[in-house]
Amino acid sequence: MPQRFWINTAIFIVGGWMCIMLLPHAAQMNKVVLAMVILVSTTTVGFQWIWERNEPRFLTPYVNLIAPFFPGKDAFN
Repeated sequence: MPQRFWINTAIFIVGGWMCIMLLPHAAQMNKVVLAMVILVSTTTVGFQWIWERNEPRFLTPYVNLIAPFFPGKDAFN
């Protein structure tokens, strides 16, 4: 197995564990603040994927649909 697979697996496991640990705290948060945090983090990751074009392979068709509406890294060359 390539090393990148194990790195991605470890990130996935640690991220899942953190989500489970933070879930009770998120349930006690103000729902508007929670929605804003989710919105900002999702758009940040999405725009980074569009800019760098390093999205996961299974999301490439969806990113290809919205990528023409936003500038990419190669748009300024």
